[in-house]
Amino acid sequence: MELTPVGTDGRLRISGACTVATVPGATDLARSILRDCLNKDILVDLSGITKLDTVGAVWLRRLPELAAAHDHQLQLDALPEGFAAFDDILHPGPSALPPDPVAGVDLGTLDRLGERTYKNVSAALSFLYLASDLTWASVAALVDRKGVRRGTFVEQATRVGADGLSIVAVILFLIGGVSTLQAAAQLRQFGANVLVADLLSIGITRELGPLMTAIMVAGRSGSAFTAEIATMKFTEEIDALRTMALDPLRLIAVPKMWAMLLTVPLLTVMANFVGLAGGTATGVLSLDISPATFINRVQNALLLKDILTGLVKSVSFAWIITVVSVFRGLQFRGGAAGVGDATTSSVVSSIFAIIVLDLIWGLLFYLR
Repeated sequence: MELTPVGTDGRLRISGACTVATVPGATDLARSILRDCLNKDILVDLSGITKLDTVGAVWLRRLPELAAAHDHQLQLDALPEGFAAFDDILHPGPSALPPDPVAGVDLGTLDRLGERTYKNVSAALSFLYLASDLTWASVAALVDRKGVRRGTFVEQATRVGADGLSIVAVILFLIGGVSTLQAAAQLRQFGANVLVADLLSIGITRELGPLMTAIMVAGRSGSAFTAEIATMKFTEEIDALRTMALDPLRLIAVPKMWAMLLTVPLLTVMANFVGLAGGTATGVLSLDISPATFINRVQNALLLKDILTGLVKSVSFAWIITVVSVFRGLQFRGGAAGVGDATTSSVVSSIFAIIVLDLIWGLLFYLR
């Protein structure tokens, strides 16, 4: 590589091969030329360069720094056409400056808020899509059993209903007793102990029976659904089913849906009966009310509307538990810890959805 000293026109001409082999010698020569140069402003003519590699391109870009060390202002002229694209790749131009931030507004906060909003909206839409797909697949399975494994419904119904019977019965018996004691503590002030039976029958059949049954099922069966689907996704069984042209919803989720829809109302009926039995036992033993009187008050207070209201709630609770459980299972990410996170999220989301649905049904049934 040859460097021609700066002439009267203020040009430093570089010609020849500007490569890793020639750069070390050219650096010493450039220092010598800059030291003896009287011009403050120097323009480097690069039209004579015949060969250029990465080291040479970097060296050319550092010439202005070398000139500044000798109190010169150095500007590089354009490279020959064959080397311009190569140099642009190594040294891209400055990117466009971001717009000036709005006064008093933290753009980082707005970015985080927008990102979170986008994720929440996307998750809500995905949930709605899954709910509609699963509901339609469950209805279609009544006509076309293709893709649904035989015997799965009975297996799932046994797990949800028969295996959960004992825990639901124990919990509702205790809740019936506690409800009686709490109501008696207030009604005793007015000498209306006998009205405990009326309050117990309405409270159990309308609210506590379906609500507590749904919460028990969500914590027991809903979490199991999520863990099963998340594990299948972790082991890539879901992808394998799709590869074999099998619909995972029909094969896995539809039997769970029908098992929940049929067994949760039955569990609710049993829970109502056991809850009333627990309240009756507590009332007879602690309030000095005869069993016949207490049972008669319960029978007189109960209306068919109260029982049907609880059953309608239980069906909707079963539906939302299944949809949330399947949704959280399909949202699984990560390894073993992800299965636990998905299960926890499923239980929390199911209970929240149950409470919201209960509020909606309460507004529809009891708002005047």
